[in-house]
Formats: sequence, structure tokens, C-alpha cells
Amino acid sequence: MRATDGLDPWVIDAQAWIGQDLNKFWLKLEGEYLDGKTEEAEVQALYSRAVAPYWDLQLGWRHDIRPEPSRDWLAIGFEGLAPYWFEIDAAAFIGESGQLGVRLEGEYEWMLTQRWVLSPEMELNLHTRNDERTGTGSGLSDLELGLRLRYEIRREFAPYIGVNWTRKFGNTADFARAEGEDTNDVQIVAGVRVWF
Repeated sequence: MRATDGLDPWVIDAQAWIGQDLNKFWLKLEGEYLDGKTEEAEVQALYSRAVAPYWDLQLGWRHDIRPEPSRDWLAIGFEGLAPYWFEIDAAAFIGESGQLGVRLEGEYEWMLTQRWVLSPEMELNLHTRNDERTGTGSGLSDLELGLRLRYEIRREFAPYIGVNWTRKFGNTADFARAEGEDTNDVQIVAGVRVWF
């Protein structure tokens, strides 16, 4: 859950996979529910193949359900651990009419104790063309920086608190201003990280 401007949006970021070490099928889901409606929703279905120790090549499909109109993309990317154990998820998305998007996500887990973990996170999105209908501008579209402090009751169950800073850039910011939206925001976040 995130608190921003007096509203309490609910956010889901879920991933599931089946398979073995070399070959996996991934399902990724992201969404945000705010003020009685779904603001953002995206699903990815990916085939993943291990290509090096700690690195997987991923290929598949991404479907943006919200904002409307919905969009479909071919997804190609890498996911793995960079030196010093930085978790990296980098993907390129090829959309309709030659639209190209790039997303880079990074996370680091700093073990303060055996149960307390401090985790800085970053996500940035770039696009080659303006898409006014979805409010996406060309160039650097948006950046999100976050910091989470979690307590691992068990490795599989860890409540967390944190803070997020988001900012829209360029034409994406212009589209947001035209709709009366903020171009940057600071959010207090709380939630639970669960895996099994």
C-alpha cells in the first residue's frame, strides 16, 4: 500500500515461474488500484533460458491492460545478478507501429542483520515515440527510486516499510500536467513480501 496526496493506492507486483534451472516460464504482474479504479495494469508471459551463471535471457509477450487503450508488446530482456549481487532486470519492448520501450530495474539487498534487510530499488522507462493516448512521452519517460526496510519473520514472509520517489520527464510530464496530474511524488509504502 502507498500513501500519496491523501489517497491510499494499492499496488501489486507479483512474479511466478515454473521449470528447471535452464528453462523456465515466467508470469509477471504489476498493477495499481487508486480511488476506486485500476490506474495501471500490466502482465508479462516470458520464456526464460539460462545463458550464463546467474543470468537468464527472456523472450515473450507484454500486455498493458491500463491505461487505455491496451497495448501489446514483444518483450526481450535479461534478468540476473550483476557483480556485487545487484539484481538487474533489463528489457526492451517492441510495440505497435514501431514503438520501442526500454525498462531497467535494479535492486540491492543490504543485510543489516540476519532478519533486517535494507533494499534500495530503481526503475526507469524510456520510449522512442510519444503515445498521447496512454500519456507516454518519448525519451526518458519516468524514474522511480525506492528504499525498503523489511523484517524477515521467515525468509518467505517479510513485512516492510519504505519510501518511494517518482518523477515523470519530458513529454510524459507534459501529458501529466495537461491532465492535472503531478509530475513527481513522494510516497510512504508498507506491505508484505511473500514467496513460496
